[in-house]
Amino acid sequence: MRDLLRFQPLYQERVWGGRALETALGRVLPAGDPIGESWEVVDRPEAQSIVEDGSLKGQSLRSVLARHAADVMGPGWPAERPFPILIKWLDCRERLSLQVHPPAAVAGELKGEPKTENWYIAHTAPDAKLIVGLKRGVTREHFERSIGDNTVDQCVHRFNVAAGDSILVHSGQVHAIDAGNLILEIQQNSDTTYRVYDWGRVGLDGMPRQLHIAQSLRSIDWNDFEPVPLRAAPTSGMIAECAEFQIRRVVLGPGERIHLRAGEQPRLLSVVSGAVRNAVEGVSGSRAPVSHRLNRGDNVLLPYAGAFTFSAEVTTILLITESFAG
Repeated sequence: MRDLLRFQPLYQERVWGGRALETALGRVLPAGDPIGESWEVVDRPEAQSIVEDGSLKGQSLRSVLARHAADVMGPGWPAERPFPILIKWLDCRERLSLQVHPPAAVAGELKGEPKTENWYIAHTAPDAKLIVGLKRGVTREHFERSIGDNTVDQCVHRFNVAAGDSILVHSGQVHAIDAGNLILEIQQNSDTTYRVYDWGRVGLDGMPRQLHIAQSLRSIDWNDFEPVPLRAAPTSGMIAECAEFQIRRVVLGPGERIHLRAGEQPRLLSVVSGAVRNAVEGVSGSRAPVSHRLNRGDNVLLPYAGAFTFSAEVTTILLITESFAG
């Protein structure tokens, strides 16, 4: 398998969502309630990415891995093992709940999954902010009291962001995304979220949304104070490094290329600005190239067995996620 894998997006209604995936990324969204998330690459029992085109069109990511694990992930990858990364676009028209994901040390006890994630800010409204971590000196006792008296804002670390900024949010870090952010989230394959505070909001059904205060208090890292985001830069470089994955930012000028060799590792490529085109040897064994144009918002899986050359049509920013197949 030498061709890239592009998947159909899975759109999710969220009370805090909007229509920015339509206006900013040119997507055609389902009508109705606000769309807060687009799951771009996912291999979970409750949600499966479906290949959009090519020789495997219509197959699920799970089916592809079951049949072609070595080609996609490399030698020795168990065919039954889930794909380890989940990629989402988040349209945060309103502020998200204050939440936390359980660290590995307590996830089993709580019957959940750890989740470390990276947020890349693709677009912001003026004065948009993120919330990550605690204000310096806040204790568990102080934080717990603040939930009861609705002063949580005074306990959390809130900071301005701009397009191109990013931050790695580890399991155990309390966090929320403020209104007006369009974010590409690259994360561990997990869907465990404990909601500790929801700013008095109700859900799409008009009822208060469920909180998970006890689980949240057990999961929060009480020594995590005022983390610093990585600010936008006009150059290529590493933007996230953790045990679960690495993310490189690659900046290409018009006509510039990046070459990714076969037999190194599987990778995920995300176009966060601009557009690229690639040509690879046909997957059928013929020498005719299979060409793909990838636009802003596209996320594709580059199999272990494939070699790829991408050429920028305009000034382009790519995110390359790798080192996840360990």
